[in-house]
Amino acid sequence: MTHRASTVLVAWVILIGALGAFAPAVFTSLAGAGWQANDSQSVQARELANEHFGGNSASALQVVINAPGKNITDEDVQAVITEVTNTLASDERFADIIPPQPGMTISPDGSTGILIAGANASTDDMVKAVDDRLDELTALSGNGIEIYPTGSSALWSDFNHANHDAMIKAEMMSWPVTLTIMIIAFGSVVAAGLPLLLTLAGLVASAGALVLLNMATPISVWAMNFAMMFALALGIDYALFIVARFRDALKRTADARIAVAETMDTAGKAVLLSGITVLISLSAVLLVEAPAVRTMAVGIMLAVSFVLLATLTLLPAVMGKLGNRVNALALPHARKQEHRSPLFAKWGEILNKHPWPFAVGAVALLVALAIPVFSLKVAMPSIDVVDEASPVREGYSVVQEQFGEGAPGMLQIIVPEADAAATIAATESTDGIAMVTPAMPATDGSGYAMIQAMPSVDPSDEQLGTILADLRAAIPADAVVGGAAIENLDLQQALNDAFPLIVTIILVLGFLLLLVALRAPLIAFIGTAVSLLSTAAAFGVAKLIFQDGVGASLLGFEPQGFLNGWGPVFFFAMIFAIAMDYTVFLLATAKEHYEKTGSAVQAKVEGLAHSGRVIMAAAAVMVAVFFTFALADPLPPKEMGIILGLAVLLDAVMIRLILLPVVLRLSGHAAWYCPRWLSKVLPNVSFAHG
Repeated sequence: MTHRASTVLVAWVILIGALGAFAPAVFTSLAGAGWQANDSQSVQARELANEHFGGNSASALQVVINAPGKNITDEDVQAVITEVTNTLASDERFADIIPPQPGMTISPDGSTGILIAGANASTDDMVKAVDDRLDELTALSGNGIEIYPTGSSALWSDFNHANHDAMIKAEMMSWPVTLTIMIIAFGSVVAAGLPLLLTLAGLVASAGALVLLNMATPISVWAMNFAMMFALALGIDYALFIVARFRDALKRTADARIAVAETMDTAGKAVLLSGITVLISLSAVLLVEAPAVRTMAVGIMLAVSFVLLATLTLLPAVMGKLGNRVNALALPHARKQEHRSPLFAKWGEILNKHPWPFAVGAVALLVALAIPVFSLKVAMPSIDVVDEASPVREGYSVVQEQFGEGAPGMLQIIVPEADAAATIAATESTDGIAMVTPAMPATDGSGYAMIQAMPSVDPSDEQLGTILADLRAAIPADAVVGGAAIENLDLQQALNDAFPLIVTIILVLGFLLLLVALRAPLIAFIGTAVSLLSTAAAFGVAKLIFQDGVGASLLGFEPQGFLNGWGPVFFFAMIFAIAMDYTVFLLATAKEHYEKTGSAVQAKVEGLAHSGRVIMAAAAVMVAVFFTFALADPLPPKEMGIILGLAVLLDAVMIRLILLPVVLRLSGHAAWYCPRWLSKVLPNVSFAHG
């Protein structure tokens, strides 16, 4: 790369310029919903409702008109309802407008009504429609009449805005903390700036790519949120490892080109392996039949791909141009700083002399923290994740007060008219159903009927799952049950079903990649397996915090009694990817010294001496980045920040700097042994330069 540095730099300028032109539109063009299990019964019900019932489906907008002390039939209230109708009717994304109906959507005391604006667009476009009309609708409140847009589309609109704002705020808070840690770790302002160069290049390129991809298929706005966080964390990780090795090589040669070649021949290979591992881990998430979950994975994979590409091309080119100027604006302590850390070398010697106490202590702590994970509950977010003062939350509360606890989670049953009577009878006899409406024939004469049923529990109550299972078992086979709350349950089931397969694929592919890279089946297996310990420990602590509420008041949130449903699938892939990142850094460095010396003990000590500081610095940055999200007000970013931050902290300290080195000490040469038959099959990968 160094002899074509100018070409590489020009290519990156063109790439960033081209994709950067689209990047500013990333948060306004990306989709807002997609939280559904494709091909599920609830999605089928929504599609039938959109097609045959004027869009009166789970994604329809519900506008609550609340007039305490008045009646919906009063002239001034009717005038407001007309204004709401006109506002929505002017937007082609809304289908049939159904005013409040007696016995259906007018409260018993007559003071509250629900106007339904049918969905005439995709779930993503319905969320955007609410975004566009929200201010107009809420502005109609006044004179004792309150207007609250609510329902699934309004909830996702509010939810996405709140979380987007929180993610941006957390990112802005993390940058100065990150830069400070970088300067301390590198000891040089110039060297510390290189990771930020990588991150910005990766972020701008991935943002533009997501906008272009969104033109072909809807991409969740969450994809960019996660991409920003992961690009920052991994970009710094990779740059730390590469730049630290480059500065060490510069001390042995005055030729920057030779130093870059040595760096990329050793640390570059490790970074490439780590990046592939991250991409494979995240690709397993694509097995979940849910657009939002899949596109979040795609967003992170794009960011990682661009950061990895920049690490392997742009960074070497810049380092070659800088040469010794990479140490410019150095802090006083940096002049004495060596790539080989005497402190971590000494730590390696301590582990060498006393392996068992450290091994037992690390395993005991991780197992103790992991025990609560066996009683972990997961569910899709409840209304509690939305700010109490938001219109969607206030409308939700009014609906519950006026119509019943389960009213915000009305079930929609679509059935052929011939089976409507039998369906109503079966529904009325199902435990947990508080009310059933008469059958409503399809507006297009298609022969379908819609029956709505109100459960007796709040939509986030775990009993709703039992009610749904009983109902689906009781009604005719050609009837389908949907509704916003049911779509959440079906999505949760899809996530639960996919989780074991995703974990298995990630572990197997992670092991195979380590095996190919290290040519050592024992340490490849152990390096993969111990990642489960830190992951389980992180989720165990998350259970105590977010399900049981331990420390909830300190962190400023009200526990839902469960972890958000996408957490296990998505966070497992992310945590495993990060854990393998550190595994590769440590074991690749140890393997390099084993190839040079043939000494298992020296390989372990030198592996720690040359990678320990990098692992600690990278972990410190990641923990700082992730924990800034714990300061966010919405619960999902708070969960994400705390779980990922804890996982990185536990993995870096307990696994990579204690347990894995101890395993290398106890296994000796066996750690690096490869049977002859296997050696013939595996490619010959070496981490030793030359």
